[in-house]
Amino acid sequence: MDIEYQLVKRTEKVQLPEKLEFGRLFTDHMFIMEYTPEKGWHNAKITKYEPFNISLASIVLHYGQTIFEGLKAYKRPDGKIGIFRPEKNFERLNNSARRMCMPEVDIDFVLKALYELIKIERDWIPDHPGTSLYIRPLMFGNDPFLGVRPSDTYIFTIILSPVGAYYKEGFKPVKILATDKYVRAVRKGLGECKTAANYAASLLAFKEAQQQGFSQVLWLDAIEQKYIEEVGTMNLFVQIGEEITTAPLMGTILPGITRMSVIELLKHWKLNIQERRVSIDEVVEAYKNGSLKDVFGTGTAAVISSVGILKYKDIEMTINNNQPGEIALKLYDEITGIQYGTKPDIFNWVKIIE
Repeated sequence: MDIEYQLVKRTEKVQLPEKLEFGRLFTDHMFIMEYTPEKGWHNAKITKYEPFNISLASIVLHYGQTIFEGLKAYKRPDGKIGIFRPEKNFERLNNSARRMCMPEVDIDFVLKALYELIKIERDWIPDHPGTSLYIRPLMFGNDPFLGVRPSDTYIFTIILSPVGAYYKEGFKPVKILATDKYVRAVRKGLGECKTAANYAASLLAFKEAQQQGFSQVLWLDAIEQKYIEEVGTMNLFVQIGEEITTAPLMGTILPGITRMSVIELLKHWKLNIQERRVSIDEVVEAYKNGSLKDVFGTGTAAVISSVGILKYKDIEMTINNNQPGEIALKLYDEITGIQYGTKPDIFNWVKIIE
């Protein structure tokens, strides 16, 4: 399939604001293609980023048949552009597509489309420390039909947004509220898919946590309400003594690309990393006996985010004197160094665009 180019001619140079918010500014162009059962994926083009019309009866608006991804492009010291493990994001997109009864994409083709789009929009990539170009692939069912069934037609698009830090705190430790008031996902459900339903399910708990001064919610398992799973936008790691743990992939949490990378790094450093179920009570007990050394989250948006305060019921735990932990700092420096090209990429994680 060829890509059609319908490019906007800019009359002035791209001027990015000095302080970039996350997810509010978008570039001139987007990639878009369509799917029908007869033609498969077709009509691929890079065109002007602008609103486009869908029917108010579109299946996505009524039954939530939509999936998405999030990854980043980085300006490197040599002027080249790096994208962190993009093939893994599209592998995960296809996993979400299978679960949501949606057509898979050809990974090689959408990677080619992404690289072409990035080249066109390279002037939108910020170069200040901590900034990047956020990449949002999105697919949704587009049939105008009021009835519960998978759509026959789909839209796939990639949009780009120059961004600063995801959390207003930057790399300063964040405050997290563990809740047993609501649940997010159960095994054999949609928990491992990056689909809108998972985020919609988290909104009320997130809003209530923010009203209490917390940045995010830590979800517990939906059945026993005791095992820690993930934060609303991050996978979670806990260091108790010399053991670093993270929740196993059991279908209830997102298989994060940064999570995967952290596990590989910790194993490379010969540290004791375990994927196992950890109860919130174990965390509280470790805090009380002094063996809780670090808690941090991982994700594309924040990369590594230290947790300075973790509250569960009436217990508020201040972790590492509300300072970033040693392992979290080392991971942040290593991964961002690889992403920005200031450290060697010994794992060949970064795709370079000339």
